[in-house]
Amino acid sequence: MPLLNVLIAIIVVGVLLWIINTFIPMDHKIKKIFNLVVVIILIIWLLKIFGIFSYLTNIHI
Repeated sequence: MPLLNVLIAIIVVGVLLWIINTFIPMDHKIKKIFNLVVVIILIIWLLKIFGIFSYLTNIHI
């Protein structure tokens, strides 16, 4: 996946997260959990794209 597509996806997720945080009324705790889940999903997606996630799953202790 080209780097430009990754950057566009990150920007779109950030803008959507900002829109949800700004215009949808939620309790602060729920909003914090929602933001954390979105960021974790984005990080896992990035690790899969760059091939680091598959490398980490192959490590045996």
